[in-house]
Amino acid sequence: MINIAEIKNGLVIDHIQAGTGWKVFKWLGLDKAKFTTALIINVASEKIGRKDMIKIDNILNIDYSVLGYIDPNITVNVIQDSKIARKISMELPPKIEGVIECKNPRCITATEHYVPQEFRLVSKEKKQYRCVYCDALYSAGTIGAFTYSDEA
Repeated sequence: MINIAEIKNGLVIDHIQAGTGWKVFKWLGLDKAKFTTALIINVASEKIGRKDMIKIDNILNIDYSVLGYIDPNITVNVIQDSKIARKISMELPPKIEGVIECKNPRCITATEHYVPQEFRLVSKEKKQYRCVYCDALYSAGTIGAFTYSDEA
């Protein structure tokens, strides 16, 4: 059994899809953190079988909508005075800005780099987003990966 020290004030990012915790860890910039962090991979879970977890001994300002985009099954526990003060459940955000890039070569964002990359959720069930400028359709694959389709 691995023993990881108790967090007094910080975050526990839980229920990350097994094997993908490193992507979340890097996206949050925790690989460069000056405070204690723990990435725990392939932990047994009654709820989802296997999971990854991240423990952060610091309170971070996280864009929870982007975490929901990365993996809508993630939960974030805010720890204060060694107790769970708040539990936050993620969901697919209605809008994503500045996270993924439109791959349509005819999109204005391909030539006008000052235009922000922006996508709107069009189907929660299919995890699909559309570019607000060119209507290119993107379907969520594995965490953080999107597949471009030029069907409009």
